[in-house]
Amino acid sequence: MLGPEDLWVFVLCVAVSVLTGAVVQSTVGLGLGMVAAPALSFLDPTLMPGMLLVAVIALPALTLLQEWSHVDWRGIAWGLPARLPGTVLGVWVVAVLEPRALAGAVGAMVLVAVALSAGSLRVRITPFSLVAAGSLSGLAGTATTVGGPPMALLYQHEEPSTVRATLAAFFLFGGAVSLTALVLGGQMDTRTAVAGLCAVPLVVVGFLAGTALRRRVNAGRLRVVLLSVVSVSAFGLLGQAVFG
Repeated sequence: MLGPEDLWVFVLCVAVSVLTGAVVQSTVGLGLGMVAAPALSFLDPTLMPGMLLVAVIALPALTLLQEWSHVDWRGIAWGLPARLPGTVLGVWVVAVLEPRALAGAVGAMVLVAVALSAGSLRVRITPFSLVAAGSLSGLAGTATTVGGPPMALLYQHEEPSTVRATLAAFFLFGGAVSLTALVLGGQMDTRTAVAGLCAVPLVVVGFLAGTALRRRVNAGRLRVVLLSVVSVSAFGLLGQAVFG
């Protein structure tokens, strides 16, 4: 989209999107990919998803170092392995279904889930719901790069520290698997890796800023913000389906 003379515009836009997304995710548990992925895909899709995976993986690692004791390891034990078959299914779906149609379907499903959650529906955290959310996360993450909403919706009623720490563990291990797959598949070149590493300091700054904001986020406010972020991601997917 931008020419060589517009490099500073590219750097500024990416920096703002990564920093903003890191602040949001550090505060509520997810959001970096949802904020930065659309901007980066629009400006230079050749860097996706490798650059973002390299940069993003630093954030859950920092969150876990700070809130390790709040992780719901039982939820991770059920949900994370289920991400693998969901990922395989996502690869198959991408092969047989038009990407725009898939983005629209996932976006619509997420909005329906948000609407039900905003009402009286509350899904209990059980082995079955964890496996379902983990599988959907793997499917949506592989097919559309937006894999956070299923787990976020499941944990929306938990304490903020539990939400952040558990999602961080899920994103860290899931991101490591995706990053390893890209490297083994030869889809991670030096340019992409360097660009991702250059964005890591912005992620760290966003993490620190989000840490300062956490004291203002109670459980009720977290749920509102979480549903808002998930809704924005769903509308983004619908926009991708409509406008390509």
